[in-house]
Amino acid sequence: MGNTHLIRVFVLLLLSTALLGCNRPSGGSQLGLGSVAPRLPTKTLADVGGDMTRITTYRQPDERMYQYSLDKALATGKPILLEFATPGHCSICDRQLQMTKSLLDKYQGQVLFLHMDQYENLEALKAYQVMGDPWTFVIDAKGIVRYQQPGPMLYGEMDGAIKSVLPHRTAAVN
Repeated sequence: MGNTHLIRVFVLLLLSTALLGCNRPSGGSQLGLGSVAPRLPTKTLADVGGDMTRITTYRQPDERMYQYSLDKALATGKPILLEFATPGHCSICDRQLQMTKSLLDKYQGQVLFLHMDQYENLEALKAYQVMGDPWTFVIDAKGIVRYQQPGPMLYGEMDGAIKSVLPHRTAAVN
């Protein structure tokens, strides 16, 4: 009976540690809505000599999502959609990136779209406390995280999140 009790206690401690680990990333406070987006250099297409296979596992990559390092994108003063996804190992990620590309076409010039393949940008994965993929962040023009979604999104959800960080234009009164 003593060994069985010890095993149960050990399993409970292990589960508690695992659950706390998911809710409390190591290194301090959790990145959340209203947080300043971490600024750090990430790989760009130029950094890998234009070789897409060295920056993403996505089978249909769009060069526009790999033009800016995250720190440089945040310095532009434009809103950012930051998508963490590893489509070479995740069919949901592949579908999410297809949707992201269609929204990139819609918002080109207004919003920067960055795709981070998790295996190629481990520092960003840690800084943004991503615990799976896909994982989407929408960052406003001032560098504040305004939206984050772990897991897949619907087109309307992603579109709405993007619209929420665009400058509101007032209609002219005649």
